[in-house]
Amino acid sequence: MIRTNAFLKMVALALAVLPVSMAATAQAPVNKFIDTANMDLSVKPGDDFYTYASGNWVKNNPVPAKETRWGSFNQLRDFNINAVKTVLEKAAANKTAAAGSVEKRVGDFYSAGMDSAAIEKRGAAPVQAYLDRINAISNAQALQDEIGWLRKMGIASPLYSFFVGQDRKNVEHMIPQFGQGGTTLPDRDYYLKNEGRNAAIQEAYKKYISTLFTLLNVPTEKAQQHAVTLYEFEKKLAAAQLSRVEMRDPYKTYNKFLVADLDKLTPGINWQQVLAQLNVKGEDSVLVSNPAFFRSVDSLLKATPLEDLKLYLQWNVLKAAAPHLSNAFVEANFAFNQVLSGQKVQTPRWQRISQLTDGSVGELLGQLYVKDYFKPAAKARMAELVSNLRKAFAKRINALDWMSDATKQKALAKLAAFRPKIGYPDNWKNYDGLNIDAATYFENVVNMGKWNYEFMISQLGKPVDRERWGMTPPTVNAYYNATLNEIVFPAGILQFPFFDAAADDAVNYGGIGAVIGHEMSHGFDDNGSKYDADGTLRNWWTQEDSLKFVAKTKALGAQFDGYTIQDTIHVNGKLTMGENIGDLGGLNVAYEAFKMTAQGQSKKKIDGFTPDQRFFLAWAQVWRGNILAPTAAQLILTDSHSPGPYRTIGAPVNMDAWYKAFNVQPEDKLYKKPEDRIRIW
Repeated sequence: MIRTNAFLKMVALALAVLPVSMAATAQAPVNKFIDTANMDLSVKPGDDFYTYASGNWVKNNPVPAKETRWGSFNQLRDFNINAVKTVLEKAAANKTAAAGSVEKRVGDFYSAGMDSAAIEKRGAAPVQAYLDRINAISNAQALQDEIGWLRKMGIASPLYSFFVGQDRKNVEHMIPQFGQGGTTLPDRDYYLKNEGRNAAIQEAYKKYISTLFTLLNVPTEKAQQHAVTLYEFEKKLAAAQLSRVEMRDPYKTYNKFLVADLDKLTPGINWQQVLAQLNVKGEDSVLVSNPAFFRSVDSLLKATPLEDLKLYLQWNVLKAAAPHLSNAFVEANFAFNQVLSGQKVQTPRWQRISQLTDGSVGELLGQLYVKDYFKPAAKARMAELVSNLRKAFAKRINALDWMSDATKQKALAKLAAFRPKIGYPDNWKNYDGLNIDAATYFENVVNMGKWNYEFMISQLGKPVDRERWGMTPPTVNAYYNATLNEIVFPAGILQFPFFDAAADDAVNYGGIGAVIGHEMSHGFDDNGSKYDADGTLRNWWTQEDSLKFVAKTKALGAQFDGYTIQDTIHVNGKLTMGENIGDLGGLNVAYEAFKMTAQGQSKKKIDGFTPDQRFFLAWAQVWRGNILAPTAAQLILTDSHSPGPYRTIGAPVNMDAWYKAFNVQPEDKLYKKPEDRIRIW
């Protein structure tokens, strides 16, 4: 996971909750891990399992004004961000912390962001020097030099994306990589399609552009002209981009070029000069995700007047800086996001700065966080669960009736090579050389972006660092990294409803067990399955097995294509394929592991539910929630995860055990014939 410039990290960086060690002290004790008060028992589980499991909870938990959605995840994240706030306020109040200490640096970063009076007094002044630099550009070469300078300073990323990462076909080598980019709206379709909400979003975006320029004392009419110019330029970039579904294909997006050959592809861009400007030295090859996009960029640079290109660079700086300037800029930024998401009120400043601190110096903050909120016993229990899930996954692979022995052996080798990371890094990132001052918020953000860029470039020419983490310890999430073949579970996710030391196995396996299985299944989803045991993008399937696998994924895609939100907006089964396979495989593997436990082999009821019922209800309560209509519509376009109600039912309706647990019959609405149930892992 690669981090972009620090300006763009203001929103949605730390998605986290407190781990299990705090459950008994920081929250009211959980007496019923499966509580009928949250359920709607008037509904048959076979007709609407989501409402049956969570109907009353959904009715009684509307989306708070400061949020765009509200569910189990959000409750946990909200709980956790308050814990992070406690850590940060304690660090900020520590006047005896030594210079350079973790407490001092974390406290100063947070204090600077919370000094709203000082930020308000400076207005737009912090960004003006960058805008003046761009205004002084007098020729095309100077413009391209400025693009490189803005990028390596961590200030903006115009036209395209750039990062350093593993070569997917040579995973021990780090390589410069270029990708499509340059647009502001969340997806290319917001530019290219005018139906539905898109026209209103396009107008709101133009208004946002003009508003920010008027705040710089640009006359209103001229600012509105700027908005049209910038929108039309970005629309051309959007037209050259691949779709999100196409970008999921690791072969289609793997295009290695000698730098000299890339020059031939784009005659107007000298890539040797670009790389030198980016401080990349001694590299003769690069990876390009979408070569056609760069041909379009080359043409656009030639066809677009210099003044328009300068305006585009200024806009990139201005939009990135807006959340970190005075209140007028922050309010304009939020007003635009309101149209996109439907959020009613601005997220409180303390929460935004807490998230920014976690997203910026998360491995400093993380050291303080785990001292208070993550205990060794939780890590040990998690390691045990991972081991159990790995055994269950191996058992299921061996039992597959559609896969040959030759492919099974490769799959088992890959599973055995999975490397789990739990809680927090063994070796913390120390951010040496990063300057943080409690009196200079904007400069701290800029310094963070510059430091991140230099750290990224420093990975070139070195062995791949397999100890690095892509998430911070407080994060409520988990991930699978294909080129490292690792599964990663930050400390923040070890909390109810995922996991609680006091809960029965059915609850823990239906919660955190399914999360572990989900991340393992990513190694075998439609994308992860293209990487072998050492993380190399290399086929390890027989042709016959591969065709069988593709047929199964197509059936799963068709299932999710049939789901809709707001009556007419369909889930994109191809975009969500990897996550849907992760859910289906993960829940099956978790159930397999659960059946190995004493409770899994018993029929003893707890609070009126059998062990199997509790397992599936634990899964369901993870995905309960409400979401604002604009946010839901946006996520259908941009999110690789299916909506919560369909994550609740999408996997269980393909599992015989679910039908048996709830006595689901052919006349029930969710019923699928046994021969139609999709079985992959």
